[in-house]
Amino acid sequence: MTVVVSGVGVVLPRARSAPELMAPELMAPAADAPPVEPKDLVGRKGLRYKDRATQLAYCAADAALRHAGLLDDGGGLRVPGRSVAVVASSNYGNLDTICRAIDTIAEHTAAAGSAMDLPNASSNVIASSVAIRFGLRGPNLMLCNGATSGLDAVHWAATLIRGGRVPRALVLGVEPDNASVRAFTGGARTIDGAVALVVESEESAAERGASAPAVLGDYVRGAGLGRCLERLAAATGDRPALWQLPEQRTAAVPDTLLAGVARHDLGEVFGLGSGALGVLQCAAAVGWFARGGAGPVYATAGTDADDASAGIALRGRAAA
Repeated sequence: MTVVVSGVGVVLPRARSAPELMAPELMAPAADAPPVEPKDLVGRKGLRYKDRATQLAYCAADAALRHAGLLDDGGGLRVPGRSVAVVASSNYGNLDTICRAIDTIAEHTAAAGSAMDLPNASSNVIASSVAIRFGLRGPNLMLCNGATSGLDAVHWAATLIRGGRVPRALVLGVEPDNASVRAFTGGARTIDGAVALVVESEESAAERGASAPAVLGDYVRGAGLGRCLERLAAATGDRPALWQLPEQRTAAVPDTLLAGVARHDLGEVFGLGSGALGVLQCAAAVGWFARGGAGPVYATAGTDADDASAGIALRGRAAA
């Protein structure tokens, strides 16, 4: 079954659309930019008592669902709620809530905790909150899976569709930037934003008359980035035109890997993507196609050591 990307939502301090993720003026290292204000994008209603990661996810979900034509002018869902799954990815999403709760228990007792803050301590708060806000009643998954989490989320969304569970899914990647996250990452700056994809079966998009600028291709996962790239190349049958690089916090990606292929490092522009990186890479691939680029595009996560690595190939719709 062919799975296509029919909607993209980008909510970052330096970008608000997929094409902007590949804008030449953003290829330089990240500069200071005003933080995203969720209330300016989706209004104040429903934001109170929600952590920043959930608020950012609301914004990206709203943008992606609208781009896919799944919301009407009043924000109502145009398709049955049970036909839309939610798969979210974030490694640091509610870390600030957890740290705050631990400090409260250590200094006082568990009874001193905030009843309004308690739901935010659940690791699936992003996926569940987005589903409730938009009435998405299909399967609901939250991944906190380290470096490969974002690509794994895209894969699981496609798996739900190919398995016949739902015709479409909303995939979210979000990482907030706050004191707790910076302490955990050794001071690294995260993207402090969110990105979302609507992926659905080709038949579903055609029935709705929705445009589908990209197709999700083969996905591989295993030990070692080099081996993953070899398997991905064997599965696709050709070399990529563009390689979205994994994060290079501890070691640079060797020049010998995919030598001669154009490279794009989103981390240099937007900061640490972590659990959101894979979703961000897929959105950037859509931006590449929108700017006239020809695929395939490889999106990858992991290292060239024996750690878990993952990769997925995307193609522009015209080339599918």
